[in-house]
Amino acid sequence: MEADFEDLIAGFLANGIGVSEHFLSDGLCEHLASNLLLLYEDNELKPAGVGNDSLLQHSQLIRKDRIYWLDKEHNDPYENLFFEKMDAFVAYLNATCYANIRSYEFHYSLYEAGDFYVKHLDQFKDNASRQYSMISYLNPDWVGKDGGELLVYQTDANQMIAPTQGKTVFFKSSVLEHEVLVTNGRRMSIAGWLKR
Repeated sequence: MEADFEDLIAGFLANGIGVSEHFLSDGLCEHLASNLLLLYEDNELKPAGVGNDSLLQHSQLIRKDRIYWLDKEHNDPYENLFFEKMDAFVAYLNATCYANIRSYEFHYSLYEAGDFYVKHLDQFKDNASRQYSMISYLNPDWVGKDGGELLVYQTDANQMIAPTQGKTVFFKSSVLEHEVLVTNGRRMSIAGWLKR
């Protein structure tokens, strides 16, 4: 487990973005993807917005995914395993990097063919509590023609990250602009933020 944590932290320290190829096991990804699809079939996923509180707006010119917020009170066994992994990562990050993370929030995200999310930062203009962004992908058998890459903008060289199953990405919420390129198939993930 600590090797996965070090992959994220070492990559982040080296170039501003950490990537662990197998942060989540295939089995856990399959169960989480199953949960997401059941929620979708039950019409529980809602159109995602941008902004927070009174500034929240919905625009399909900015983003077109649908989301469902995770909550420990749901007491889903597989989501609980995900939370356990995040709890362990936060404890490790705080112990090794003095990050002072105190909470987090995560949601399922589903992009259908043709969906996207334009270039943006993850931190709100009126609230700096989001410190680090994390995205874990739940897509088996993803190939290049499926699109939907995460494009991260950096000074030296932009990074294009394929949303393959088990992969997790970690970066500073207030620093790196990024976008989700148009997807050509169903794209599933859990996205969220580590907060102070």
